[in-house]
Amino acid sequence: MSQLDEEPAWKKLRLSLERPYKDDSGQRIPVLYDLAPDGTRVYEPKETPSARLEANLLRIFQERGHDFFDRRDGLLSDNTQKATNGQAEEEDASQDVESAPKIMTVEELYAMRSEIAPQLFIALGEMAQARDLLNGLLSGVSGSQSQGESNPSLLSATLVTKPPAISSVQAFNAQLSIGSKDEALRKAASLFKSASDSMERSRLRGELYWVDALKIRRANWSLTPAPVPPGSATGKGADKTSKDFLISYGLEGSSPFFRRRAIAKVPTLTDSSRELVFPLRQGTRLRISTTTTTDAETKTSSFSSPRPKNDLANPETSLKIAQTEIVDQEIFSLLVKEAGQLPTASARVSERIIAIDAAQGLELTFELVDTSVNIQSHQTEGNGEANMCELIYHVLHVFLLRRQKVSQREKGSELNRHTDSSMLLQPIIDSLQYRVFCDRVEAELRKAVKVLNAVGIPTSLSFTAVTESGPKLVSILSEESKKTVGGEAVIRVDNWRVMWFTFLSPSTLTAHLSQATLTISSLPQLCQLLMDEMERFLLQRICAIGQNLCQNLGGIWFIDLNRCVAKWEGCVLNFHISYGPDWSIQCSAFRMDATTGKQGHTERYTNGTVPLMTWIEEIIRQSSHRP
Repeated sequence: MSQLDEEPAWKKLRLSLERPYKDDSGQRIPVLYDLAPDGTRVYEPKETPSARLEANLLRIFQERGHDFFDRRDGLLSDNTQKATNGQAEEEDASQDVESAPKIMTVEELYAMRSEIAPQLFIALGEMAQARDLLNGLLSGVSGSQSQGESNPSLLSATLVTKPPAISSVQAFNAQLSIGSKDEALRKAASLFKSASDSMERSRLRGELYWVDALKIRRANWSLTPAPVPPGSATGKGADKTSKDFLISYGLEGSSPFFRRRAIAKVPTLTDSSRELVFPLRQGTRLRISTTTTTDAETKTSSFSSPRPKNDLANPETSLKIAQTEIVDQEIFSLLVKEAGQLPTASARVSERIIAIDAAQGLELTFELVDTSVNIQSHQTEGNGEANMCELIYHVLHVFLLRRQKVSQREKGSELNRHTDSSMLLQPIIDSLQYRVFCDRVEAELRKAVKVLNAVGIPTSLSFTAVTESGPKLVSILSEESKKTVGGEAVIRVDNWRVMWFTFLSPSTLTAHLSQATLTISSLPQLCQLLMDEMERFLLQRICAIGQNLCQNLGGIWFIDLNRCVAKWEGCVLNFHISYGPDWSIQCSAFRMDATTGKQGHTERYTNGTVPLMTWIEEIIRQSSHRP
């Protein structure tokens, strides 16, 4: 009973061989006669018993005649009597033929004798041998027989009984026969059990095979019939049915080389494993690293392609992992082609490593590593450099899809144009150079702001490296036309003067000044421009302070080249701005003697004691009260 309870439910199901004529609700199931092209169903019309009887009677008269019930040739009794009379007449005729005498000729008699005589002689010899054998066997059986029977041709019967067997031997023989029968039964049972287990395993493997195939197709993977094995018959009447499936997990727009390598097979029914078969899989992933070198340290960050949990029993997971690997390999092959044609960077290319000097102090590395090595997605903590590597990895996938889209559209055209939108590496290099460029520009601007704040002049910097919005940046990555990103920086000095800078990728800087708009091509030029603008601002500010403090003296304040000059009766005052190490602002003030025209005592500003403008105001007050 336990075995029956353990049987699956589908084995306990019993189906009736009778055709169902009622549905689950007890309603009659009509018989479908025809199905019209528009979907209309034609069922068997319902007939009443009287209408069916009428149709049957009408068929009798149509098929057997109108006098069917009046004729008697169809009765069974008449047919039986006729058949009996016919058989009697045939028997009488056969007896008359057999009773007629037959006379054999001499030739027939001789032939019959020649045929029968050899067989009779053979039978005579066999009977004589049997007689002699029986006489020899019976002559020495028992001495109690009568000696008077001297005629050897006479046969006598003797009763021979088998002696009873020993009980132990009989029991042993019975055990041997029963044991041999049990062993045979056990072997037969084991054969049947192994056969049933094999059939059950085959059934389960078949179910798993189709379940995996349906899962793969439901996930929108491409399934195609696999080619017949090598050596199979390919004639006109040969069976060319495929026994397994091929899965193409590569991108549709990939080159034929990578599409031929992106092939997987669903295991056949003979294979006990459920893992997909990848005949051309290399097992390598893409790792992106950046190395930043400064005067203080060298920092390396990397990002590897994300690796999901390798669930070999799930075919969809295995296909995703294999697809990531083949896409990474295709990206790396395109990067190898473009690395030698970079106009603004130098590259070193080997079989599995591409090292590019992307910008000053920044090295970008693309590497194909084995899957066994590529276990962690991040080798460093989630800092800015690691995030940059991750962004580069995903942007490369976007550029690959855009390249394939352009290639498919231009495939039909006669002229295959090479556009910038089909490149993968150059936009990445431009972005990295723009990032380094923005960092260096921001460092110089903040240095200038720090210097002004150190001398007591409130100065602020608003720096925006990328002014485009998020959707705009996404459109720049996805659209085919080449576009650049840009930013701006605004320096506000003492809420009185503004310096505005704009920049575009990869390294274009423009200064928007009140008197001109200049394009800056190098950082030393930017530094010189900032120092000139700060000096000009300070001199203008000194003039404004001096005019405010010396209104009653009627003095004249003006800027002469790189100094501020003030003149009133009996006094000529000069202010000069210069720069020391690390952009430290230095200011000197001296008076000119009105009679001799020689330079008098020089006052120098010491940074960190008092604000610069306060010191300048003190110098102006002292000069205005000194005779």
